[in-house]
Amino acid sequence: MDQDRTTDPDRWVDEHGDALYGYALLRLRNAELAAEVVQETFLEAIKARSKFLGLSTERTWLVGIFKHKIIDQFRHRASRARGIGGDDTVGPDLDDSFDARGSWRDSIARWADRPERELERAEFWEIFRACLAELPPNHAEAFTLVELEGLSSPEVCNLLGITPTNLWARLHRARLQLLKSLETRWFGPDAGGA
Repeated sequence: MDQDRTTDPDRWVDEHGDALYGYALLRLRNAELAAEVVQETFLEAIKARSKFLGLSTERTWLVGIFKHKIIDQFRHRASRARGIGGDDTVGPDLDDSFDARGSWRDSIARWADRPERELERAEFWEIFRACLAELPPNHAEAFTLVELEGLSSPEVCNLLGITPTNLWARLHRARLQLLKSLETRWFGPDAGGA
């Protein structure tokens, strides 16, 4: 089969490597592991190159392969954690953020008038990545799989080997800690963001 220019592996690192690495680093929070997943993605793409039909862009095709590699990493981590007793670290107690009726004790900082602009800023994602890195690994994994990878709750529970209640608790704590961290680093009066 004659491959056209869109499936030329010699260009993949230059054209897609940085984007895939950035995605991997955000999700895995480990530079060495992120680089490894990108390499595995390219190796798998070389093996599957003849199956690329051109129905999507080359990057979309590579990202599809990449997402499977990321999920494999989470699956591997979860099975290892189950084998050694798991990581039940719950992080800081953030439940003091609410009063007895479940309302926020402190007001939440307002986003700019156009929040989508904030999400387009590279500085925001650098801060977000730093905030995500502060989460306990089991909370970051749950958050990443649900919010960044878009997996359903049953898929994540199956992948991580946890109950829906445990997933909900991990997501709740992850979101609270991310909120607190973003308020300090991005939204606060001394922060560089909004």
